[in-house]
Amino acid sequence: MSTSTAELLKGAAELFPGEVVTQAHVRHLDLPAGAGRFALITLDNGLDHTKPTTFGPQSLANLSAAIDQVEKEASDGTVVGVGITGKPFIFAVGADLKGVELLKRHEDALAIGKGGHEVFKRLAALAVPTFAYYNGAAMGGGVEIGLHCQYRTVSAALPAFSLPEVFLGLVPGWGGCTLLPNLIGADRAVSVVIENSLNQNKQLKGAQVHELGIADAIFEGADFLERSLVWTASVLKGELSVVRAEVDRGEAWDRAVERGRQIADSKVHGAAPAAYRALDIIAAAKDGDLQAGFDAEDRALADLIMGGELRSGIYAFNLVQRRAKRPAGAPDKALARPVTKVGVVGAGLMASQLALLFLRRLEVPVVLTDIDQERVDKGVGYVHGEIDKLLLKSRISQDKANRLKGLVSGVLDKAEGFSDADFVIEAVFEEMGVKQKVFAEVEAVAPAHAILATNTSSLSVSEMASKLKNPERVVGFHFFNPVAILPLLEIVRGERTDDASLATAFGVAKKLKKSAVLVKDAPAFVVNRILTRFMGEIQNVIDEGTPVEVAERAVEPLGLPMSPLVLLELVGPAIGLHVSETLHGAFPDRFTVSRNLAAVVEAGKRGFYVYESGRPELDPEVAALLTQGDVVLTEEQTRDRVLDAVAQEIGLMLDEGVVAEAQDIDLCLLTGAGWPFHLGGITPYLDREGVSERVNGKRFLAPGVASVPA
Repeated sequence: MSTSTAELLKGAAELFPGEVVTQAHVRHLDLPAGAGRFALITLDNGLDHTKPTTFGPQSLANLSAAIDQVEKEASDGTVVGVGITGKPFIFAVGADLKGVELLKRHEDALAIGKGGHEVFKRLAALAVPTFAYYNGAAMGGGVEIGLHCQYRTVSAALPAFSLPEVFLGLVPGWGGCTLLPNLIGADRAVSVVIENSLNQNKQLKGAQVHELGIADAIFEGADFLERSLVWTASVLKGELSVVRAEVDRGEAWDRAVERGRQIADSKVHGAAPAAYRALDIIAAAKDGDLQAGFDAEDRALADLIMGGELRSGIYAFNLVQRRAKRPAGAPDKALARPVTKVGVVGAGLMASQLALLFLRRLEVPVVLTDIDQERVDKGVGYVHGEIDKLLLKSRISQDKANRLKGLVSGVLDKAEGFSDADFVIEAVFEEMGVKQKVFAEVEAVAPAHAILATNTSSLSVSEMASKLKNPERVVGFHFFNPVAILPLLEIVRGERTDDASLATAFGVAKKLKKSAVLVKDAPAFVVNRILTRFMGEIQNVIDEGTPVEVAERAVEPLGLPMSPLVLLELVGPAIGLHVSETLHGAFPDRFTVSRNLAAVVEAGKRGFYVYESGRPELDPEVAALLTQGDVVLTEEQTRDRVLDAVAQEIGLMLDEGVVAEAQDIDLCLLTGAGWPFHLGGITPYLDREGVSERVNGKRFLAPGVASVPA
């Protein structure tokens, strides 16, 4: 390692005293079949697999010291090859983001990029062949260190392999953008670096890593390293030749980059720079000049580390990985009661989805009820059908499928179904009288300790419980559609909900593998309240006279997963209208009921658009229904109106104590509405754009939280 690189890493290590340091242990072994003496470097931070191995500055320095040793051994002929692998279940998962958060200067950020490159490049420069053995989870820098080796093997049991940097607001900055397209071609590299990353950080399995050509061989997990070393011996002895597909450096490369730009446009609409910076580097890598690519990665990495997008991305990552696992305000988990049977009131689609989720995660008896046998049978049939699909995909065994099917049942009589249930959830029509009647019927037959949960999206949990003898056991348990995919669960505490019931609800949420957020019993809770205000302001400007396409384009810079009116179509115009009416009743000065939305619902339209050309176009029948004023706003004016409204609403929600902190607002939007990670939810964006201070006179988050420290 050069003196300058050593100094860079030493300076960076001083900035990051809390680094979880990874050691690089060198051991020597004799390869099978007399192939020679081999040096194996094992990356290990000394902790179990729940604390994955990362690369901070001291960790990179340790790796460099290990390479010093094997470099000398390779030069003097003591070893015939060098390999690198990880501790059990973990190869390495890249740069330590906790250190990245602390960086305040561009030159310190540049040091991180250069330091990683300088250390990793030394593997490629060794005088003997180098091998990476991807034995477990590999992400980011963990993937990239392997790309600097000549050969790679992968475990068939490897559960997660990715370059997630673009998802967080970075680029793969230690060789990923440059080496990967030169190894497997630009199109496959674009899929890994851009498409998978922007598809909610999709992970590859071991078999896919091999199929893509990233790994030269794949072996079963049980004896992965042993088999990899036998394979290594065959390669070194010349008995086995590794043949890789030739990389197309012609028009196919350019088409791949263009495909990547289309993917980025469709996902972030130009609102986040990371994907575009990564694509620029991939485009330039076509000529095979690796050092120029590494230099470009360093520059992009430093620029993005000092930008708001990455800080928001790390903030979002921390919310989902840490705060979601320790919900603010949740009671002591020791108060939670066991749940050995679940009842579901209703057997429609939502109720059936809930039954399936409880069944799969809790593996306890689940019973559905409804008003007639046909509906009950249909609900149970849906659950059975979904279990059969899991079996067909080999996601579960035949024995497990049989067991799960045996645990789900349906009855008409609530007394028969719920007399021994510990947790009963209703998913019936969103009308207060209906829900109160259902809860009264359930209370009459369920055990005294049973939790009564409601999946209401906007109604008062306290009012729902007000006529019961034991209102303290009623909780809001608001899921988001599709239930199997969106992780958010808004847990609503009614005015009289007790700690034991709430603790039980949080315990169930954890077993369901949901991100639970404690929410005050306020109209529409968190996600629906914010989205309704957001959508309501879009509808207001349309009603006042702004063209639909202008209103839709106005919020594209946020990089949302879909436009407001496409989202409305997904939710359903009738549901959107109902929630807006509920909120208008609660807050008539801020929430309006759009006359045009009401007309669309009355006409029975499923949305504002038709898709005959494959793209959304305003439905002529809807256009004929619209009545607009003569106030026409620009995209910028519309965006300001919408963001000001959202900032005001969030400020009021925090003042009301709907959630503990702004972080919970962001966690809800990230996990319940698919809000982009590069925004950090919504409050970092409102702070960064100056909207928070313009509307509320203060930021939502302290400087340095989801932003570069001062």
